[in-house]
Amino acid sequence: MTGSAPQHSSVPSATYRLQFSKDTTFTDAVELLPYLDTLGVGALYASPLLESGAGSNHGYDVVDPTRVSAERGGEEGRRALVAAVRERGLQFVLDIVPNHVGVDVAKANPWWWDVLTHGRGSRYAGHFDIDWDAGPVLLPILDADEEKAVSELALSEDRSELRYYEHAFPVAPGTGEAGSPQEVHERQHYRLVSWKRGAAELTYRRFFDVSTLAAVRVEIPEIFEDTHREVLRWVDAGEVDGIRVDHPDGLSDPGAYMRRLRAAIGPDRWLLVEKILGVGEELPASWPVNGTSGYEALREIQGVFVDPSGGGLLTQFAAEHVGRKESLHAAEHAARREITDTILAAEVRRIAALVPVPEAAPSTDEEPGEAADRVRAAVAELLCGFPVYRSYLPEGRSALETAVSVARTHRPDLADVLASIRKAMLAEPQGLLATRVQQTSGMVMAKGVEDTTFYRWNRFVALNEVGGDPSRFGVSPTEFHGAMAAREASWPATMTTLSTHDTKRSEDVRARLAAIAEIPGEWVERVRRWAAAHPLPDRSLDLLAWQNLVGAWPISAERFAGYLTKASKEAKLVTSHVDSVAEVDEAIAAWPAQVLADADVVAEIEEFVARISVPGWSNSLGQKLLQIAGPGVPDVYQGTELFEYSLVDPDNRRPVDWAERRGLLARLDEGWLPDVDASGAAKLLVTASALRLRRYRPEVFAGYRPLHAEGPAAHHAVAFARSSSLVAVATRLPVGLAARGGWDDTVLPLPEGVTDWHDVITGAAVDGSAPSLARVLERYPVALLVRPA
Repeated sequence: MTGSAPQHSSVPSATYRLQFSKDTTFTDAVELLPYLDTLGVGALYASPLLESGAGSNHGYDVVDPTRVSAERGGEEGRRALVAAVRERGLQFVLDIVPNHVGVDVAKANPWWWDVLTHGRGSRYAGHFDIDWDAGPVLLPILDADEEKAVSELALSEDRSELRYYEHAFPVAPGTGEAGSPQEVHERQHYRLVSWKRGAAELTYRRFFDVSTLAAVRVEIPEIFEDTHREVLRWVDAGEVDGIRVDHPDGLSDPGAYMRRLRAAIGPDRWLLVEKILGVGEELPASWPVNGTSGYEALREIQGVFVDPSGGGLLTQFAAEHVGRKESLHAAEHAARREITDTILAAEVRRIAALVPVPEAAPSTDEEPGEAADRVRAAVAELLCGFPVYRSYLPEGRSALETAVSVARTHRPDLADVLASIRKAMLAEPQGLLATRVQQTSGMVMAKGVEDTTFYRWNRFVALNEVGGDPSRFGVSPTEFHGAMAAREASWPATMTTLSTHDTKRSEDVRARLAAIAEIPGEWVERVRRWAAAHPLPDRSLDLLAWQNLVGAWPISAERFAGYLTKASKEAKLVTSHVDSVAEVDEAIAAWPAQVLADADVVAEIEEFVARISVPGWSNSLGQKLLQIAGPGVPDVYQGTELFEYSLVDPDNRRPVDWAERRGLLARLDEGWLPDVDASGAAKLLVTASALRLRRYRPEVFAGYRPLHAEGPAAHHAVAFARSSSLVAVATRLPVGLAARGGWDDTVLPLPEGVTDWHDVITGAAVDGSAPSLARVLERYPVALLVRPA
């Protein structure tokens, strides 16, 4: 059995993620703690708690890092929450946002307001990544008709503020005494411009393409101190046991940031990064962190429940329905190039200005404009060639080499410029060119792949998840066990997850959709008929819509219209956020109500959902058990201890029915063994049983050994041992298992030949050292076997 690295006491047994907002305050969390304690979690895992934009339901738009959010309960409420957490013997894990701050309402952010007031003379001018040499700070908030919008500017009564409808901006001292609002505007350190100019002309670095989130230069020690002082005060007071760092890939030097943060919080606190790892990618060795927020585990755990044999027919049908066969790689490259040419054009232009002139220019008669275009094209191709989010020179050099090679393949005519960029980056790995390229490649990957391709390439959307690789149709048990063993050996304290505030579909939607891979013919036959009756303006959107509709069923027309509107704009094929097409948007928004009004189609949908719901429940229980029992520290996203069928945000941030969960848990604790049904009580039973065991018998969750069933249905079981006293077993491919008549005489040999096992989920004793799976899994499709302490 693989040995396990020791875990410090600050690493919790498991976490429970809460999304704080004005509707879920610190007081609400205090009232929820008895339930979470009883559920068996080891730590409350809080979304960002610093002052954020008014009404923010996520907290990633921090407007003032020097104080706690007033809407969420203020400093008094935070201290009361920490005290209540401690009283329960739980730990407190905090999400922080070092990369950017919110500037949507300029006056809400005192640092940004000061910069707009005083320009380069502001004491906060260096806090933001602003290109001051490019002129006034461009603020893309005006309507598309910029000339008309500028004519609508107004001054406050005391002439201290410029107003554009609800937007207010400061007037620099001594510049507002005379003149029209337009003349005063021309004297400021900023320029209000059309929102359409932001993509190509923006003069400050943002979070991806979000102009209302301005990047902060935390690589500078004094700015690190300014942005982290409040959170570190909580750490120093012993009120924070762990930290999760949001979006480290946006930082200029994530490794240096992690080392500075580790020094500030001490060697023993739990430190995680929201790092999206590609398949086979490892965290940089020099980062002093405990692991990631767990997307790689999501891919592996969900993937083992996907039947690879369904891939062929679904691939064929997708190509037939869309009218072309396109590889995921080609789709990703096209989408990434679209991103570099549109919403991230300003970032490309800024990088291109840093590129040294190639040593061997193609010709001496090349016009300056043509030369500049070649450099921008080379930068764009390079950014699109990275096989992972970014490199961290001098670490991750192979990713840069791959990017150069891919770019050269696409544009051999740019080989000289690409060689010049590569040489400059390797010569100065901490230089500005290398920094900008690496910061931006992650933006291109996120926007081009996660937020574009994953809404276009819709063969099987259960795989289109953050950190996923939809070209790989499922995960074999061999790959699954290898990944789990590697996690236990190298990253035993990393977080694992199945649902987050960022997942595109909840774990239960994906688990239900996984059943389609077992019956692709039945699915294809239905979608052909449904799509013919109710076509959408884009054929790939048809595939996306029908899969998500059955995955989240039942869902209201209003909820699904909101989802489909967002999805179509992210896909950017027939409409988009930047260039919306009114008639297309109207047709898409009206589609859910039209479908739900078609009684025949609704009857067919309900019949098909009934067909896949039971195997979907089995998959849900299986992946939940493997996550909680497996290596790493499992996180439960709010509400997902019951079956929870949410789509992408904001759908996955809807209110949770805590009373329902409390009531069901109380019944379970009276000895109730519920059926596996739509109530989700069976999932709550599995979740609580596994969480409690992790919390109260942590010693049995050590090491990792694959276990292999034997018999005619062996491939329908996935099982492993932790230590010699814990075994988890789950059913995979349940449709096929039912079709073949069940487990027959398939058995599961248990470690060390002992016979004193029992299932903590049902309380039933296990018969023998190689029990029949038909007996072990008679009540539920999963079992968690443990020996007495």
